[in-house]
Amino acid sequence: MNCWDFMSCGRQKGGAKEEELGVCPAYPDHGKHCARIAGTICGGVVQGVFAAKLFNCLKCDFYNSEYYDKSYTGAKATA
Repeated sequence: MNCWDFMSCGRQKGGAKEEELGVCPAYPDHGKHCARIAGTICGGVVQGVFAAKLFNCLKCDFYNSEYYDKSYTGAKATA
């Protein structure tokens, strides 16, 4: 499950809040590790980089759910 489904924020493409708030920068590829993506919204406030928003993310229901991928490193596998 992605964060926009879990949180029902409506910021995914075609979502209820897309026109008002824009498409979330976590959409479509980072919905399982959104804490690492700058520009997501938490509590109606745009969040900054991971280091600046981590404190808020640690309190987030999605971040603390089984759906959040805490193992994501951002590194791409090489062949």
